[in-house]
Amino acid sequence: MNIQEYPDREILAIDVAKRLADDLETHLLHHDTASLAVAGGTTPGPIFDDLCAASINWDRVHIMASDERWVPSDSERSNARLIRARLMAGPASTARFLPFYVPDRAPEEVLADVEAMIAPELPLSVLLLGMGEDMHTASLFPGVAGLAEALQPSASPLAVLRPDSQPEARVSLSAPVLNGALCKHLVIFGEGKRQALERALSLPPEEAPINAVLSGAEVHWAP
Repeated sequence: MNIQEYPDREILAIDVAKRLADDLETHLLHHDTASLAVAGGTTPGPIFDDLCAASINWDRVHIMASDERWVPSDSERSNARLIRARLMAGPASTARFLPFYVPDRAPEEVLADVEAMIAPELPLSVLLLGMGEDMHTASLFPGVAGLAEALQPSASPLAVLRPDSQPEARVSLSAPVLNGALCKHLVIFGEGKRQALERALSLPPEEAPINAVLSGAEVHWAP
């Protein structure tokens, strides 16, 4: 793990977008396609705004969320909605999106089909993650039912999780898939998350799930 510090969030967004674009471009020099998994929430939006303008072969990039709330894709809580609106714009509009959510079905009913869709994309070429102050990443929340299975080296690519703090089920890439990404970037803002990250380093992944995916990661922090 390597930590990069930035004076403000705007500079961080510009730099991380460039790093992601460079990683994708480098991967495409040696492969027909590249897979990009990205976090949802509020943190990555400005990064998406800069990344979508990058001059790379977006038609060879396959994008997925690191995790998804089990809500319709037009819901304000949908990560797919954010990704389509702010990342898959301009030059990046030609990228292919791989959705996890299937309307009118329970996540367990379609999990095998979604896993079959993303299997050819693994290992992930590039990964952008966030982290909560509770040290969760993607939908791997401390204490949530199913976390132990999602942390196992032999875990399936996707896990269904139902955090008590959330109103809907979530589907998340499992820890070995996240940790196995060829290029990993974690973005965190503020002193609270910086302290949480430092605390996570001394805790087992069951208590600090972020600690299961930090090997070789680039951490980007701004106040």
